[in-house]
Formats: sequence, structure tokens, C-alpha cells
Amino acid sequence: MSKKERTNRVFERAIAGRDHTEDPPLAADPEIDPQRRSSIEHKQYKQQLRLLQIELVKLQRQLIAHGDSILVVLEGRDAAGKDGSIKRIVAHLSPRETRVVALGPPSDRERSGWYFARYVEQLPIGGEMVLFNRSWYNRAGVEQVSGFCSRQQHEEFMASVPKFEQMLVSSGIQLLKYYLDIGRDEQATRLADRSRDPLTKWKISPVDAMALKRWKAYSKARDEMLLGTNSDIAPWHIVRTDVKHLARLNLMRDLLSRLHYPGKDKELVKPDPDIAFEFTPDCIDGRRLVR
Repeated sequence: MSKKERTNRVFERAIAGRDHTEDPPLAADPEIDPQRRSSIEHKQYKQQLRLLQIELVKLQRQLIAHGDSILVVLEGRDAAGKDGSIKRIVAHLSPRETRVVALGPPSDRERSGWYFARYVEQLPIGGEMVLFNRSWYNRAGVEQVSGFCSRQQHEEFMASVPKFEQMLVSSGIQLLKYYLDIGRDEQATRLADRSRDPLTKWKISPVDAMALKRWKAYSKARDEMLLGTNSDIAPWHIVRTDVKHLARLNLMRDLLSRLHYPGKDKELVKPDPDIAFEFTPDCIDGRRLVR
């Protein structure tokens, strides 16, 4: 058995608690599978998606014309829908003025330098929109939970990040931070689907196999991150993602509603407040976040 096969077997055990002697049939496409929970018809989803993508094109024309810069940070648990959401956001935007940043593990040189340095290299310039598929907040999440950083490094990060983001905003960057929140059962279903589908197996890593086992640790890290790095100048926004279609649409609506551009359809871009909303400390006490 190859190393990759062993990793997949460990992952399936972590999810199901047993061995799979043979792979089950491929899951139906969740985009159209009626068995997956959804409260919006596929045709209606496609219609709404197209209208919101048109709004994004309007936004980009304004962005380019005025030389503004937008940075969108997307965080969340594994399988929360970051990849799919980003794919829909950038689908019809100019590739010259739109970048998606998904950095791999840091090199030895990067580990020995200023933590934020490799992210600074990827910041947007005038006229650009940049989307971070995970960001410097790796240190507050997977690095902390998996022991990839020391307690001192984590504490230093939590003290430094508000100042760092203050610098970004003061420099003219429009910073939007989103945490995609997913339930444990839905995460397990998506990770299992991912491990069985030959088109998505590349996403699987040993860290994914621990996502469910360390659920409570990730919940605690999420709460600490949101409470410690939420600020008036760089607030967090939450998107509940158990229903992919509604999550994507409402993420796009929330993003568009917070940015200024001519010709905005204000009714279209109103997000559902039960799906996309601004984080406040009472979101934790009021259990608006998945436990």
C-alpha cells in the first residue's frame, strides 16, 4: 500500500470509525443532488448567481477606474466551502486585476523571518482585488491546534495582527474578513465525499484526517481568534455554510453590500442575516457559531 493510500485509509477511519474494504459509488454532484439539504432550486441558484456575478463585474470596473484595492480574507474549517465560493466570485472577473492567493507551507527561510512577510508580498496594488484562501490566520487555527507554532509565537501573533491590519487599512486597502462556519456532520459528509471522488482527492491531507478528531480544539481556537482579532477597522463576518448554494450567494451579497460602486442593485445584494452576518462577542454566547 502506498503512502497516499495509507493516508486515505487513515482519513476514512477518522471519519467513519471503521475500514472501508472497497470504495462506495461516487457521490452525486452536490450542485444538483436533491438528497443534499438545500432550500433553493438549482435553476433559481444559477439565476441569482449570474446576477451577483454581474454586480461583481460592476464593482471591478469601479475598482479599476479609481485604482482602489480590495483584500478578501477567507478562513474556516476544512471543507467549509472556501474553494467553491472563490471560484464563483472570480469566474467572470478580469484575471489581470484579480488574484487568488493560497500559499503552501512556509520555507525554512520564511519560518526564520517576519511572520507576515510572505503575505505582504501578495497584497493588492491599485486596481486589484486579491482573495486569500486562508491567510496569516493559519497561525491562529491549524498551526496552533496542530502544534506547528509555539505558545509564544501564537501569543505574539495575536498581539501583532490588529496592528498589522490597521497598517493595511491605513494604506488604503479595503479589507474584508470572512469566517465560513460549518457543522460537524456536514463537514464529515463533505470530507468523505472528497476522499472518494477522483477529481477532489488532491485536496486530502493528513491535517484533514484530524479535522473531526480535533473538532473541539478548532472550535476553541476559532473563538479565541474571532474575539482577539475583531476590530472596528477590520471586523470579522460569519457565513454559515451547511447549505453550499445559500452560503455562496450570501457571501457574495455580503461582500457587495459592504463596497461602493455605481449601479448597485441594493435589493439584490442584501444578505440573509441568518446566513451572513457581522461577528460580535455575543455570537459565541448566543451560540450563533457551530459548537
